[in-house]
Amino acid sequence: MKIAQYLKVVTSSLHIGRGWVWVMFPLFLSSCGLYNQYERPEVNTTGIIRDPVSLVDTLKASADTTTFANLPWREVFTDPQLQKLIQQGLDKNPDLLNAALNVHMVESQLKMAKLAFLPQVTFSPQGTLSSWDFGKASQIYSLPLNASWTADLFGNILNQKRSTQMALLATKDYQTVVKTKIVSGVANMYYTLLMLDRQLEIVNDMAGLTKDTWDMMKLQMQLGRYRSTSVQSAEAGHYSVLAQTEDIKRQIREVENSLSLLIGQPAQTIQRGKLADQKLPEKFSTGVGIQLLKNRADVHAAEMQLAGSFYDVNAARAKFYPSLTISATGSYTNSGGMGIVNPGKILASAVASLVQPIFMNGRLTAALRVAEDTYEQNYNKWQNAVLSAGSEVSNALVAYNAYDAKSKLEAHQVEVLKKNVEDTRALVSSSTSTYLEVISAQNSLLNAEISKVTDDFNKMQAVVSLYQALGGGSK
Repeated sequence: MKIAQYLKVVTSSLHIGRGWVWVMFPLFLSSCGLYNQYERPEVNTTGIIRDPVSLVDTLKASADTTTFANLPWREVFTDPQLQKLIQQGLDKNPDLLNAALNVHMVESQLKMAKLAFLPQVTFSPQGTLSSWDFGKASQIYSLPLNASWTADLFGNILNQKRSTQMALLATKDYQTVVKTKIVSGVANMYYTLLMLDRQLEIVNDMAGLTKDTWDMMKLQMQLGRYRSTSVQSAEAGHYSVLAQTEDIKRQIREVENSLSLLIGQPAQTIQRGKLADQKLPEKFSTGVGIQLLKNRADVHAAEMQLAGSFYDVNAARAKFYPSLTISATGSYTNSGGMGIVNPGKILASAVASLVQPIFMNGRLTAALRVAEDTYEQNYNKWQNAVLSAGSEVSNALVAYNAYDAKSKLEAHQVEVLKKNVEDTRALVSSSTSTYLEVISAQNSLLNAEISKVTDDFNKMQAVVSLYQALGGGSK
């Protein structure tokens, strides 16, 4: 009723009939929703993170709001060499530099959207000389100052500004996503190098062991205990191990090249520590599922895209309503359309125009449908981003527990196989065992040691994946 009373007062003062009020009143009521602000739709995050042990139960919501992701990356990755590499990546990675430029561009777009509320002012001086039959020339000049302002009656400009604000937040989220990927990517490649270094040490040790076996076989052949085929098998086993060293060296060089590219430097040797010296957290708090909406920058970016499309729908609806434009011109001129006067005088004018779209070849309707469909698409993307985040956390937890258990079992296996190799070599010396048993024992030990180092690396990689999946690395 307040709106109706206000319209009655305005129209009576302008000597406009009351009938116009009741025609425009429903229009004003129907436009009220155009100013609504975005509110997060319903999303169920209960149980989106599965228990890493049980195949059925889910992690219960905890009152603990401190999660593993809230730790700064320097507290998670404490190796000084790794910290130096991560910082270099954050300073020089081209993707992160471009992400910062994207933020600057959207900030400029937001400034433009805010300035759209202000009038446009132009200054366009003009001068004319004219004469008849090359007679005395008449001089006409004008120094006009033009101003034009579009009243945002139905929130078109407001919703465009809000949509740009959401785009800015999404762009900043993308910058955080890139930062998190760099932190986790550098850590994963660094740990890969440490794993390969350790595997190379194991293979080199095994190469020496197989060389001793080969030499022992040659001595036994001279004593007539083995045939030449036994020596050949031992020799082949030795060179097979040497071939593995070349493969590991190639992998080390490739990882160093990839890591150098990630941190924005020419391909070169990476200074690094030892796998056994690495210390990573072993106890994790994932927090409640709803925290993924806060910590995960990609999830938040998806929601900001959803919010932006919400305002795009409002802006598309606002285009169906009238637009009011007020223009004013003030100029100092000697030509007012009624002859030339000197000196000039000030001429002022003002015009107000109201434009109501009636038939626009279906463009407004089509634009609204596109905006609504885009909103639905972004809603689906946001929902999927939430579920994907929960799945990634669950996978990382399962991987950590699985590789931790495997590494402990393989540690026992390695100890047993080391004893087996020693005993078998002793038996060969006393001619109570065959060369095949020695080679088999050595191969089993090599495979077990390589497997344990790989699983230790996979366990460390699971920690990095969990940190990234929980949205860590941005602090």
